[in-house]
Amino acid sequence: MSFAYPYILLFLLGVPVFIGLYLWARADRKRKLNVFGRETSLANLMPLVSPYKPPLKLTLQLLAYSMIVLALARPWGGVKSASNVKEGIEVVIAVDASNSMLAPSSSEKDAPDRMRMAKMILEKLINRLDNDRVGLIEYAGEAYTLIPVTGDYVSARMFLNSITPGDISNQGTNIAAAIDMATKSFTDSKDIGKSIILITDAEELENPESVMEAVKTAAGKGIQINVVGVGGETPVRIPEGNGFMMDPTTGAPVETALNEDLALEIAKQGNGIYVNASNKDSLNELEKQMSKVSKTALESSFTAVHDELYAFFAWAAIFFILLDILVVDSKFGWLDRITFFKKEEK
Repeated sequence: MSFAYPYILLFLLGVPVFIGLYLWARADRKRKLNVFGRETSLANLMPLVSPYKPPLKLTLQLLAYSMIVLALARPWGGVKSASNVKEGIEVVIAVDASNSMLAPSSSEKDAPDRMRMAKMILEKLINRLDNDRVGLIEYAGEAYTLIPVTGDYVSARMFLNSITPGDISNQGTNIAAAIDMATKSFTDSKDIGKSIILITDAEELENPESVMEAVKTAAGKGIQINVVGVGGETPVRIPEGNGFMMDPTTGAPVETALNEDLALEIAKQGNGIYVNASNKDSLNELEKQMSKVSKTALESSFTAVHDELYAFFAWAAIFFILLDILVVDSKFGWLDRITFFKKEEK
């Protein structure tokens, strides 16, 4: 038997200390009583005083004390193995990092920008992924992998918060590149369920046809594609510095709006759903849709677990405490009525 906190056993040194103090107190008591007369004579004057109850109670108290110390030291028995199997899916999140994500998420005054809205819903989603593995991609005119598929949610949140529109020099909204990279980010196993979450304003102005080709390729591999739209259908301007982003060709402020038609089509062809980040039920709907992806055992681990024995000592301590409460200091009256030795008559 071993102990998790062996230093607590030092408190057992209190047992001989208590015994020594008790013996000293008893000797001092006897010395003081001898001043008044013989011990046998004084015993008749104190009929209820029991000579054996005090040491019995001390024994019970010390046993309870010892059991409490042993329980607090957390005794261990043998070692047994415990298996831990985690079931889940692989999720790759592709976040739009184009300049249009700097625009307000709606035409309402003081509305948060689209990137802030995207980060808020994604952070809540990552908190719900539980046993799933997650990967993170950012994209604009090109797509880049921030973290591969992993179970490290702490890193996922850290990299998510680091995404800033404008970090990618090649601007644009290349959704096709994001879906292609996400498709390649999954493991090769066909038994593991896979899902892509596309965070975007879906403002693909260059080649919408290539987007649908990428979607069909992913869907053909059994990958579910869900789209979270950020922004509104009312065009808004993109902030830049103290003013707004200007079109170098026309000199007019650049305006951007959510392309819900394309977002809906991507989700439909990708066997997923489209939700708008501003919808309060969007996260629940997204989680419900992802639950349709079949889960498999992603990780199986065996850990050595000690057989805990502290409960035995804890119950023993309670038992001795109850006995100590039941044993009173005075003699048992019913014992006086019992004669263990009878004098034979001649």
